[in-house]
Amino acid sequence: MTNVIMPSLGFDMTEGQLSRWLKSEGEQVEKGQAIAEIETEKATVEIEAAASGILARILVQAGQTVPVGTVIGVIAEAGEEIAAAPAPPPEAEKETAEAAAPPEARVKASPVARKMAEEAGLDLSRITGTGPGGRVLERDVQAAIAARPAAAPPGIPAGPPPGATVPLTRMRQTIARRMAESKAKAPHFYVTVEINMDEAMKMREQLNHLAPEAERISVNDLIVAAAARTLARFPALNASYREGGLEMHSHVNIGIAVALEDGLIPPVLRGADKKTLKTIAAESRAMTERARANKLRSDDLGGGTFTVSNLGMFDVDEFIAIINPPEAAILAAGAVAPRPVAAGGEVRIASIMKATLSVDHRVADGAQAGRFMQEFKKLLENPVTLLID
Repeated sequence: MTNVIMPSLGFDMTEGQLSRWLKSEGEQVEKGQAIAEIETEKATVEIEAAASGILARILVQAGQTVPVGTVIGVIAEAGEEIAAAPAPPPEAEKETAEAAAPPEARVKASPVARKMAEEAGLDLSRITGTGPGGRVLERDVQAAIAARPAAAPPGIPAGPPPGATVPLTRMRQTIARRMAESKAKAPHFYVTVEINMDEAMKMREQLNHLAPEAERISVNDLIVAAAARTLARFPALNASYREGGLEMHSHVNIGIAVALEDGLIPPVLRGADKKTLKTIAAESRAMTERARANKLRSDDLGGGTFTVSNLGMFDVDEFIAIINPPEAAILAAGAVAPRPVAAGGEVRIASIMKATLSVDHRVADGAQAGRFMQEFKKLLENPVTLLID
């Protein structure tokens, strides 16, 4: 017998909301197969089966919110006797009655959409859902909020009127809270370097020349690979500040910032310093696709020790990023662009990228950050070392 539990997807996550079951009670499941979805403050995440067998019991219904670690279901082998199920928390019992309401009395909607509609004073039954089976999603409520002024009397301009307050999505509320806490609690300082990317771009072109499109390496893959290897040599920046000491992480887990409609989310590439460049490219691409399709897995989130944020695709020269707590640092990378450089008494054009490291001064000092960026720059300017396992 294997319990299915509400996972923890971040250091500050205390509860989760079950969005829906992808398997029915009594149905066969395979290890690693997605069996349920939960909604967090930032994304919809799939829960995978930890073992093969039969989904013998569902203990938490769609729409319920339960604490992290709560048993939400049980997987068993055929004919295996199931122990008595733990009683659901009081808040879960309350929501069970709601979930049991007749279909016609309850509009199908995600928990985030339901809460947003309630806060905006909208009737869910009047909103057309674009999700599976007509389910109302967050984007549907946002569209309804944006469309409200169009139904105003003549003379009122279409779209949100000047001075209007647009309600924040749950994701934006989370980003606002976490970033404000980070800037208020962590004393940030910043170190910027310019990196000659000529050799890195040549190597990337050579590697991608014969590779199928699905296996091609991006500039961001090179940045992540170099950052991961550098972190392995500078453990002070792969740590977290705790009252009274530092937590030195045993793994290099890099969050890769992915831009979604409502903000950034950093799915985590685990053990990145042990992975080849090809593996980093493949896993990063898969995680990004899952994030944009709102199909992240439970192990895609939480446990990050460092984050890479790249705005190069938007032609941004350089920027400064805010640390994602409880991490100690975040690397912000700009675009690779042709710029004049002095070499051997002459001026020539080279592909230059600016990168800025934001560091929690409680964890590391300027000299450590400077040495980190020196090594990071060295790896990208001599990229063949990234191909050595």
